[in-house]
Amino acid sequence: MLEQREEACKDRTSVELFAGGGGLAMAVHRAGFRPLLVNEFAKRACETLEANGAKPRGDAEYVPNPGEPWPLVAGDVQKLDMTYLAGQVDVLAGGPPCQPFSLGGVAKGDEDKRNMFPEMFRAVRQIRPKAVICENVRGLLRPSFKPYFHYILRELALPFIERDDRDSWQEHDRLLQRIKNEASTDPTERYRVEMVEVNAADYGVPQIRNRIIIVAFREDLGVNLKTFHDAVQPQYSEAALSKSMIDGSYWDRHPLVPSHVRERVMARVEQDLSLEIEDTTKKPWRTLRDAIAGIDGNLPLPPIRWDRLDRKEYREGGFSDHVGWPGARIYAGHTPNELDRPAKTVKAGVHGVPGGESVVLTDDLVADPDSSCGLSYRHRYMTVREAARVMTFPDDWKLQGPRGEKMRQLGNAVPVLLGEVFAKAVAAALDEAERR
Repeated sequence: MLEQREEACKDRTSVELFAGGGGLAMAVHRAGFRPLLVNEFAKRACETLEANGAKPRGDAEYVPNPGEPWPLVAGDVQKLDMTYLAGQVDVLAGGPPCQPFSLGGVAKGDEDKRNMFPEMFRAVRQIRPKAVICENVRGLLRPSFKPYFHYILRELALPFIERDDRDSWQEHDRLLQRIKNEASTDPTERYRVEMVEVNAADYGVPQIRNRIIIVAFREDLGVNLKTFHDAVQPQYSEAALSKSMIDGSYWDRHPLVPSHVRERVMARVEQDLSLEIEDTTKKPWRTLRDAIAGIDGNLPLPPIRWDRLDRKEYREGGFSDHVGWPGARIYAGHTPNELDRPAKTVKAGVHGVPGGESVVLTDDLVADPDSSCGLSYRHRYMTVREAARVMTFPDDWKLQGPRGEKMRQLGNAVPVLLGEVFAKAVAAALDEAERR
């Protein structure tokens, strides 16, 4: 549920656009920011936000008091006026729809009507936040999109230099490049922009998820960017995971893993000579097995029985959305998740939830005449609850809609733990700047 956290020394505030199922909004809130406005277009995602305590705002514009529910405006962000929040927002956060730039999307880039970066810049002009946090896919760094991506960064640095409707983005970009080095621009209308490439697994998320996070600080605040960069350095590594398997500490956490599974995993680890196992300064990557067993205070999820792949909610152990689902297949291009690795990227899917990416190999062996050894590992679909754990959503977060919609919300979300690292880094940088 949406805990109403109150800062002892400072009332930090936020606005969240493209909130989806609430991953980044939850992360920003956990970092100490109080949401003044949350916006989302998708009906089921709005239902999820409401189920977790957000309250529809209606037409009346107001600023909530500390402890009051998040005001939710459901609908098209292009019709949302945020000027009533000018000067009251510390952080503007959001992940503009990424389909124009994703390898899984149609890849039309800036010409795609789903490109919502211009709405982020409009929000900056309307509310003048102290900082901006924006998450998106690595597809923005593809060679075909890189020039437009650099334009995005320059537009965020100078959001008040608006693009004329008659100009192409290339013409506007040339204007921004000319103005960039001019000292005459009002520092309250300029932002210092940083982009960080991340793999969520390097931040304690039990999932391989490569993304970019763009952070901007208003120039007049004089934020020390080193404070921010120091706070977002990765703390987890694949090498540390391999070492923990070799020294046995990983298996100590999972004593019930069958010997044949350990042997298979260790054979893979010992053959991988590309990792510097001596690198022990970081924590081990977290695995799908870790997520199911419970991390950060979560209790273990009960096993899914093979006779209950029937789409029925049994609520074993009190967990919601932990439902067996029939029909899992492994086929070319859709290799399954392995329990002793971070999960593959949770995807929303253009045409529904992807198949192999949401399938997991279990520890159970069955006869298989097509296998060289006559045996193979059984596989099944991941449950929604397992996918939520892979996204570091808390178990009490209520996802709304049918299974496909819940998985879509998770696939479109920012892992809560990853977002929290960056939101806390932004808060620390702002706190330091304001103490000077």
